[in-house]
Parts: sequence; C-alpha cells; structure tokens
Amino acid sequence: MNQFVNRKFSNQYKATIGADFLTKEVQIDDRLFTLQIWDTAGQERFQSLGVAFYRGADCCVLVNDVNVMKSFDNLNNWREEFLIQASPSDPESFPFVVLGNKTDVDGGKSRVVSEKKAKAWCASKGNIPYFETSAKEGFNVDAAFECIAKNALKNEPEEEVYLPDTIDVAGARQQRSTGCEC
Repeated sequence: MNQFVNRKFSNQYKATIGADFLTKEVQIDDRLFTLQIWDTAGQERFQSLGVAFYRGADCCVLVNDVNVMKSFDNLNNWREEFLIQASPSDPESFPFVVLGNKTDVDGGKSRVVSEKKAKAWCASKGNIPYFETSAKEGFNVDAAFECIAKNALKNEPEEEVYLPDTIDVAGARQQRSTGCEC
C-alpha cells in the first residue's frame, strides 16, 4: 500500500492494529477515481474488527508471503471471513485479487509457495487474479493495483447524468385559476 501510494518502503515493520488507510487518485479509461486503500490487521486477534472495515468494500485484496506456507494456507480463511463480515450482495461474483508478496527475499531461495500453486488456488476460487509482488522493490505493485482498481469498478453502477424535466414557471402561473398565490 505504501509502495503504491508513496513510492516508499520501510524495513521498520510494525503490525497493523485495527486498520490503516491511504488514498490515491488514479486514472482509468479517461476517468479519475480516488482509491481508498485499507490495510486491515492480518492477525487473527484483530479479526473481529473486520466487519467495521469490510462493509462497503468494492474489492478485497488478499496478500500472502510467498516464503511462509501458513500465510498462504490462511488465504481461504481470510476470504471466507471477508465474505461473512462484508456481506456483499453477490458473494459469488465479489472481486478478489491475490498478491504473493516478498518475492525479493533471499533471491527466492526461501520461497515455499510456488506461483503455480498460488495460481491453482486462485483458479479454484473462480479465477481470482494473481500477482507476484515485492513491496520492497516495487515489483509488479502498479500492475496489481491497476487490476484491483478495475475489478473494484466492475460492480459500480454506470454513472447516470440527471436531467430534470423542464418546467415553464411563467406558463404554469398563467394557467392557474384557483389556489394560493405564490
């Protein structure tokens, strides 16, 4: 999130307590949108706070560390928890994007989750888009967020231009024969 919005990465890791958010304006198909990106706590002890942050979301991004199998194994739990707490109107078509992060660590020697395994999981959940990323290096971050933004917009209703009926005030006043004088 910080790499995408501010082009910065910090090695000073501090766990998210509750949630943090940043905003960024992006242009998609000649239209300007403001993304509000929420980073909710990934620890189970904060899971009950999710409902306050998930409601009204337009897309859910699930992030795992490609070097930690448990973080990959937890994707399903986080996906299900999101669907329960967010209560989207159509859970089957709600947009998710999965990011396999930290691809830069140890030149890939520490990696335990293969791209093939992650893509297979995404395919089994309805062809969820998958991106391998490195927040530290900025690798694939912009492409991932472009996909996230486009997926979020898929469920947005088309913007309708409101054109009110034209009212001829002078003509209406002349036709009135009874009633109050305005």
